[in-house]
Amino acid sequence: MDLDALLNHYFQTDDPETLSAEALERGREALAIDFGKEQGPGRKFGLWALMDALGFAPFPADAFPKHPELKRAAEDYLTASERLRRS
Repeated sequence: MDLDALLNHYFQTDDPETLSAEALERGREALAIDFGKEQGPGRKFGLWALMDALGFAPFPADAFPKHPELKRAAEDYLTASERLRRS
């Protein structure tokens, strides 16, 4: 999944910091709906990662209850991103 393409699809920009609160909320809502409907594991993880980057992803256990491999990947992602923040 291409980050810029996802940002443009959901927010009509590749710079979310330029969005109004209303436009950000509309994009977040559309992204959350698509995440809930997505069946493809790779695409679902990609949408979750974007949601995490924007600060509203559900916890891995809640996001991937039927997919332990995705739950583990999401937990590893969060661990790695936390290490980067501390560096």
